[in-house]
Amino acid sequence: MRLPPVLLAALLLLAGVSCRTERRATDSAPVEGYEVLSSWPHDPQAFTQGLVYHQGHLYEGTGLNGQSSLREVELETGRVLRRVNLESQYFGEGLALHGDKLYQLTWRSNVGFIYDVKTFTPVGRFSYDTEGWGLTSDGTSLILSDGTSVLRFLDPTTFKVQRTLKVTDAGREVSRLNELEYIHGEIYANQWGSDFIARIDPATGHLKAWIDLSGLLPPAQRTGNEDVLNGIAYDEANNRLLVTGKNWSRLFALRAVSR
Repeated sequence: MRLPPVLLAALLLLAGVSCRTERRATDSAPVEGYEVLSSWPHDPQAFTQGLVYHQGHLYEGTGLNGQSSLREVELETGRVLRRVNLESQYFGEGLALHGDKLYQLTWRSNVGFIYDVKTFTPVGRFSYDTEGWGLTSDGTSLILSDGTSVLRFLDPTTFKVQRTLKVTDAGREVSRLNELEYIHGEIYANQWGSDFIARIDPATGHLKAWIDLSGLLPPAQRTGNEDVLNGIAYDEANNRLLVTGKNWSRLFALRAVSR
């Protein structure tokens, strides 16, 4: 997703105020903090839209027309090991691993691309009727966000919608759901324009908790020009979240902690 800087700044300010007000005014899900375990360099030119970690391999999808790509990245150095560029008319979005294939969304083109995870060879494409924001897999379905409060569960073969899920917190819809990750039976979602990650019950759509990542990237390292939090992966072997943002210079390993 991309907006003019002035409009973006205004929306981010309003989003932050709205999020904080709603959480104070309602009996909403608990808010967790975080503990940073490690951090590593990250390509500040990468407009991160999707992040996947699997068996020691870090995969990243980036956005912007003419700059969108699928990458394999060395975690400890940020070095790009492999890269496939999308054609310039496509604005890359969310990324998911399902089986032995990587699935990458585009923002407004209503088309996604499928790659062999081992070779990055394109092996197909698929279509969907909404905008494409975030994507993950629960092992059975692909789960797609489109910037609203509704998540769509897609058949990974036919890509037909199996069901939809409205996400709510204390009865209020939670919108701007973006990058997704499925972790231990929950859906984690960046909320675009905020420093919060939502933990969602995939059966009911109710929020189980928020993770507040405020202050993760020091203000001195942020430009305020679209470099918002975006990108969630899970390192199962070490039980840690890997998170970064659009054009961030660092990628973090962290663990959510109770406040």
